[in-house]
Amino acid sequence: MRYAVYFSPAASHPLWALGNRWLGRDPDTGDVLIQPGVPGFTPVEVATFTAAPRRYGLHATLKAPFRLAEVCKESDLAGRLTEFSSARQSFDLPLLEVTVLDGFIALQMRQPSAELHALADACVTEFDDFRAPPDAAELARRRPETLGAKARMHIANWGYPHVFEDFRFHITLFQVTTPDLRARLLPWLVDHFSSALLQPCRVDGLALYVEPFPQAPFRLVRRFPFAGSSVA
Repeated sequence: MRYAVYFSPAASHPLWALGNRWLGRDPDTGDVLIQPGVPGFTPVEVATFTAAPRRYGLHATLKAPFRLAEVCKESDLAGRLTEFSSARQSFDLPLLEVTVLDGFIALQMRQPSAELHALADACVTEFDDFRAPPDAAELARRRPETLGAKARMHIANWGYPHVFEDFRFHITLFQVTTPDLRARLLPWLVDHFSSALLQPCRVDGLALYVEPFPQAPFRLVRRFPFAGSSVA
């Protein structure tokens, strides 16, 4: 069983419903959703290319998936999340846009956000005492042989390469792509998400996700609201 601390759009934000439908699953209810038709792509192709982000659920990583340390329980983690979140204030993200990141298609911020970066840094450190050291399979999945020295150091210290100065906010939409696929799909996705992205996303809480067993879909366990917010 693995846990992760994510940012997820509020259930009331149009991006939540639109993004879940695009990926084909609601991580809160576990429901499988009918994905939209995309001109030039078969339903099987759309389902295949969204398989990886569908399993993880609509999210941006703040604390990457980890197994709990032996001395910790889910209730301990939930308690820390409650304490941490209740002491923080909500803020708006810069507007998001559909972009290409390292060969896959994702939602990213149009401008940097110091508040978001500080939140991500705090999540990495605050919840690290709940993380069990990665086993050999977890380390292999990160493919450390393809990474630089700093990224390997981050994995050794924090279990994830993209932390602190290497943090990159992104919500993955389409995982395995080639230049041709990106050129065909990107304009459609830009149009598909355009209306939802006109409304700023408010960061008003954290989302705890769980992978109940290896390769199982991640489920949204609970949202933890920041001070003064009304996260459902």
